[in-house]
Amino acid sequence: MLTPQSSAASSALIRIDHLNKSYNLVDANGKTIQNPVLQNISLNIEKGEFVAIMGHSGSGKSTLMNILGCLDTPTSGDYWLEGQNVATLSNDALARIRNRYIGFVFQGFNLLSRMTALDNVAVPLLYAGENRVTSRKKALEQLRRTGLEKFAMHHPNQLSGGQQQRVAISRALINHPPLILADEPTGNLDTQTSEEIMALFEQLNRERGMTIVLVTHENEIAAYSRRLIRIRDGSIVYDGKQALTHNPGTDI
Repeated sequence: MLTPQSSAASSALIRIDHLNKSYNLVDANGKTIQNPVLQNISLNIEKGEFVAIMGHSGSGKSTLMNILGCLDTPTSGDYWLEGQNVATLSNDALARIRNRYIGFVFQGFNLLSRMTALDNVAVPLLYAGENRVTSRKKALEQLRRTGLEKFAMHHPNQLSGGQQQRVAISRALINHPPLILADEPTGNLDTQTSEEIMALFEQLNRERGMTIVLVTHENEIAAYSRRLIRIRDGSIVYDGKQALTHNPGTDI
């Protein structure tokens, strides 16, 4: 369990202070140089927010998402999640935090092709130490909530893109994490299916109070959020109220 370090650090679900990220590159002369990707990033994300992060390719938005998801660590600066500074934790500690506190949804779905939808959803529970019977029971209930119970025994190649993404969302929700990170979650979907998936995210945020951080390059997708963060050349150039709007569809 994460242990809060101070009331200031734990007031937000996510708190980032003066975060920097650089990668080492080797130039044509064989000299190692620093390539800065994120520069002096500071932001707070409160519980229950729905935030969109936008930026052109190479802006640093994916690197920021990887750090938020404890898939990468900053070169300098601090990252508090639920009041704990996770910036310098070991890989094993970060893996435990990812499994317990963060649900991931990716553009490519990242489902295991040899497993059924049911077993894909159950994977995080198995990693957490639950037995197979209990994990599958909980996974079936989660698939029921996202309308996929009848597809539980289907493999990913037997499902549409939208159905695969719903399975991925069910997997992200199975441990009841306080945070969902979605990286271009509609990038491989058609317009109608994208709208259905985003309506599901909107419903999760509105009805369950889930904190959702979404990376996208599409204005139509970002419009579902209530707060917009724009990144350019590794720095935040806008952080404020979402000015884009969309027409809410039917709940899923």
